[in-house]
Amino acid sequence: MQKSIRNRLDIPAGAWMVWLLGAILLMCSITPASAREQPDLTVLVENLKPVVVNIQTSKKARGGKQTVPNNPFKNSPFEHFFQPFMERMPQGEMQTQNLGSGVIIDGDGFILTNNHVVEEADEIKVRLVDEREFIAKVIGNDPKSDLALIQIPVKKLAAAKLGDSDAIKVGASVVAIGNPFGLEATVTSGIISAKGRAIGNGPYEDFLQTDAAINPGNSGGPLFDLEGNVIGINTAIFSRSGGYMGIGFAIPVNMAKNVVAQLKSSGKVTRGWIGVGIQVVTQELATALGLESARGALVSQVVKTGPAQDAGIKAGDVILKFNGQEIHKMRDLPAIVAATPVGNKVALVLLRDGKEQTLQVKVKELPKEDQSGSSTKADADNDSDKSDPLGIKVRALGDNQRRKGRLADDIKGVLVARVDADGPAAKAGLRVGDVIVDVNRQSVESPSDYEQAIDKLGKSRNVLLRVAREGGVLFIAVNLDR
Repeated sequence: MQKSIRNRLDIPAGAWMVWLLGAILLMCSITPASAREQPDLTVLVENLKPVVVNIQTSKKARGGKQTVPNNPFKNSPFEHFFQPFMERMPQGEMQTQNLGSGVIIDGDGFILTNNHVVEEADEIKVRLVDEREFIAKVIGNDPKSDLALIQIPVKKLAAAKLGDSDAIKVGASVVAIGNPFGLEATVTSGIISAKGRAIGNGPYEDFLQTDAAINPGNSGGPLFDLEGNVIGINTAIFSRSGGYMGIGFAIPVNMAKNVVAQLKSSGKVTRGWIGVGIQVVTQELATALGLESARGALVSQVVKTGPAQDAGIKAGDVILKFNGQEIHKMRDLPAIVAATPVGNKVALVLLRDGKEQTLQVKVKELPKEDQSGSSTKADADNDSDKSDPLGIKVRALGDNQRRKGRLADDIKGVLVARVDADGPAAKAGLRVGDVIVDVNRQSVESPSDYEQAIDKLGKSRNVLLRVAREGGVLFIAVNLDR
């Protein structure tokens, strides 16, 4: 075989041997990923274990009435006698317990954990790696970021180093240490799977995603890089079974640093606020608004007498920059505004009518409250069953619909009474019961106003609707060619 190959390639005998030896060496150097040497984490883990704590909380709750489902004397002569005993159980106190993790961030006993681990707990017991136990007190908590700062009465503890979560790259190796299912000091490893994840957990989401095994009880524990720096606080998992499925989420430590500093100094977190309702800029909305690509945050509502109104911001504006920072996606804006010191006056770049403008807005403190088909009078011109080019039929907005839709007093418009299932508006997401406030930035207060706005469309195939729905306001882009 060697001879035939050598003759076919016309390689001299000496050169053939050199080539063969090189090929063998190359094959030896290429090994499967599973056979490659993995990083030795033994020293790293040994040094990190003392900064991780186990947390056990307890909470007392009044027990309610309990019903026994099956009465053994049912349909017998004794049923009437025993029924009262079977239906009611005595009331008493029940004690619930919760397990979690935490990381020591200061040698004076300050521990960072998740708010949901210690929230409303009557007692918080912290267990150190040397098996000492202490009762902790809550210094401050922040439900919006799901972070809490607690302290135990002990000094000179080993403390973790807080790293830079912005610098960590996707694919970087990480280590999680915590208390899953009560199994103390459990170590798992993996990589950063993604950054900037939003999982529907609040307005300030920017999670790190990891495939390091995280399970119930890991909440509040640290996620380390291979330098031993905390780069995240393990918080949530995606699971259909309640256990590990390879997708876990950690709060970036850079977000935690700001929260911790405020909790330590005042026990609470103060956030910036400008008073706007915003929504995602889809590609359809971008086209209707004159944007080359889907970016920024679309202002759907402006709070009366708020900073945004004072600055001249209007519904329909697209915020592109805030205080010099690009707003690539809608969810970038809340976090940037929240981190801006209250009282600062900053530049805001927006797009209005296809042109960029720069306004100055003064940031105020987030208000506490934000820390958290009947018949109608029909318009004669719209009583027919014929739908308009959008595939809808509108009617005058009555008081009953206003109450049902929880509309603000200043909201005026027309009620969407019918939506053709195959029409352009239905495909864009318009619903029966929505209230159309604007058509292509033109206010509509009656069916006749609406008809005039539709008549002005001409050859335009894109219609931008501003719609009130379920107490909020949003924009919907309708393409008439759909």
